[in-house]
Amino acid sequence: MTTTDPRRWRPRTRQVRAGLNRSDFCETSEALFLTSGYVYDSALEAEQSFDGTRDRMVYSRFKNPTVLTFEERLAAIEGAEACRATASGMAAVHAALLCQVKAGDRVVAARALFGSCHWIIHDLLPRFGIEVEFVDGPDLDAWERALSRPTRAVFVETPANPTLELVDLAAVADLAHRAGARLVVDNVFATPVFQSPLALGADVVVYSATKHIDGQGRCLGGAVLGSAEFCTDVLGPYLRHTGPCLSPFNAWVLLKGLETLDLRVERAAANALAVARFLEGRPEVARARHPGLDSHPQRDLARRQMRGFGTMVAFDLAGGREAAYRLMDRLELVDISNNLGDAKSLVCHPWTTTHQRMAPEDKLAMGIGEGMLRLSVGLEDEADLIEDLANALGA
Repeated sequence: MTTTDPRRWRPRTRQVRAGLNRSDFCETSEALFLTSGYVYDSALEAEQSFDGTRDRMVYSRFKNPTVLTFEERLAAIEGAEACRATASGMAAVHAALLCQVKAGDRVVAARALFGSCHWIIHDLLPRFGIEVEFVDGPDLDAWERALSRPTRAVFVETPANPTLELVDLAAVADLAHRAGARLVVDNVFATPVFQSPLALGADVVVYSATKHIDGQGRCLGGAVLGSAEFCTDVLGPYLRHTGPCLSPFNAWVLLKGLETLDLRVERAAANALAVARFLEGRPEVARARHPGLDSHPQRDLARRQMRGFGTMVAFDLAGGREAAYRLMDRLELVDISNNLGDAKSLVCHPWTTTHQRMAPEDKLAMGIGEGMLRLSVGLEDEADLIEDLANALGA
């Protein structure tokens, strides 16, 4: 067992050491417990394990030692009281919302969202009698109007996927709390390295751990973080009985990813800013989007609530879909993929992939056009990435 309080450690140490709970074998690396169930010394012990008298493992759908280590480490990094892991990022978003709403409740969300997040809020929640309202994320007046009525939950991505639009978390958190709502923040693009939503007033943070936390294209995973009360009493029963549990093997892989999270994200973010500056200067590019650019409309907010500006770049080509396809097909180093947060640089066309099933008017309303490309910048040499993009643009 670790003997030092992780709260006293600096972030880099937490990424390597927090949650470490060695078995009797005193292994160096985290142990991998590939087991579905656990045994008891007596029938009474089994009863007490289920009624809560004893705190121990009873079934890996509820709790697993390897998964618990991942949860405790990510909570320490995030500065959260508790964390619950899920099988994917979308399982985390689904659970974080559905565990706390019921028929007759109201949910307010930023308009700019990942396609699957938009589907959960726009299509799924209304099926259960839940009222939904979308707001332009940067418009605080619109937030104030939307949150002038009682609300159960507020959901935002900041920066948003794929537009890199920002939401003022401190201001929206204050408005959400006045309306009686919990603020749920998808922090995937920023990562815990560059943004701490809980410190800015958010109540719940969700991650697709598939992205930067793994960051090497190996496995799926998700996480929900918040107060101990929320994770135990509100989210806990929902996860226990619906079963979107994280595989112990995936948890072990994600633990290894956490050890190098800041090293990878900071390197990729430096590359991303260099790429964004290059793209902004190209005549073929109608608009480059990155929170670190001086041209970003929310530049001051980015510097106020983020410690770094992330690994993602979006850019619009004047020639629309035809120009976007032509560029993607001419890239030799950057791969075409709908994943992001990887060690390898990846590009996708949101209109026809990640947001394909959304109505055209909804895509346009959130700032996605047919000429937009989303670029997830990886760990290659920035000069090689810029050369590849220059060749594709100029071909």
